[in-house]
Amino acid sequence: MSKFWSPFVKDLVPYVPGEQPKLSKLVKLNTNENPYGPSPKAIAAMQAELNDSLRLYPDPNGERLKQAVADYYGVSTAQVFVGNGSDEVLAHAFHGLFQHGKPLLFPDVTYSFYPVYCGLYGIEFEALPLDERFQIRVQDYARPNGGIIFPNPNAPTGCLLGLAAIEQLLQANPDSVVLVDEAYIDFGGESAIALVDRYPNLLVSQTLSKSRSLAGLRVGLAVGHPDLIEALERIKNSFNSYPLDRLAIVGAAAAFEDRAWFEQTRQAVIASREEVVSGLQALGFEVLPSAANFVFARHPQRDAAELAAGLREQGVIVRHFKQARISQFLRITIGAPEQNQALLEALHGL
Repeated sequence: MSKFWSPFVKDLVPYVPGEQPKLSKLVKLNTNENPYGPSPKAIAAMQAELNDSLRLYPDPNGERLKQAVADYYGVSTAQVFVGNGSDEVLAHAFHGLFQHGKPLLFPDVTYSFYPVYCGLYGIEFEALPLDERFQIRVQDYARPNGGIIFPNPNAPTGCLLGLAAIEQLLQANPDSVVLVDEAYIDFGGESAIALVDRYPNLLVSQTLSKSRSLAGLRVGLAVGHPDLIEALERIKNSFNSYPLDRLAIVGAAAAFEDRAWFEQTRQAVIASREEVVSGLQALGFEVLPSAANFVFARHPQRDAAELAAGLREQGVIVRHFKQARISQFLRITIGAPEQNQALLEALHGL
């Protein structure tokens, strides 16, 4: 511990991102990256922007991207916030919307960045247990709180909460912000953005890292009531006025505008997911119902850590979590068809 640290730093427990192996020829199914590339129109837009104008600052408000998001979802640009990946968007929400002296509520099996942000911003939290089918029990959230957040579909389980249940949460908590983190919504769910005009306490975050294949570009967004968006803008402009560079703004806007490419690649991932589920079940795995671009699976007779190690020896990388309730599960990204086949063949040989 350095004597130069601010006192709170020694108590922080940072987020641990999924491994990014340096070895080549790996079947990398551990970080939920999309096997299909970004929209060719997005790449072309970024290439066109790669010119002398990079000497100039980008638009601090990312208006072109906000307009593309607003057009896509049928909302106003005053309801859209954009940032450097959805993690930054979430960080601003924790900082600007969840510091009310009451505990933030989220599931016990969830995105592991949530407790990290609580530590960073000094927010109390309560992790509420999912039921035996790893589903959110809406009634558990009818208690005093300083906000509610959950991924939908959930990570790492892939389980989806329907819009009717989300409405119940919103109605039961009119004085708290409910943040629905939709990193994976495009692979099997209906976005809660459809509800933002009716619920001023709803904020929906998304990323272009998954369904639009732009994990390397770092673009995230949020949609909600203009009052919530203004809070995020105030935090952003007190932290980093230029979170998105010129390439990111034009590339992300073009990705939203290219609906045909988005639909084609999204459906390809969904079709592959169903094939992987069938293949895993044929090998004796239990697979949770997934609406994401990954599956969460366990084998009743095989230890998950041993399976992950065995797959690694064959050049297939999947994600294993040591948390008690899920320590016998593997989270497996849906890859290209040949990657999925390599996974199933490797498992068959273990």
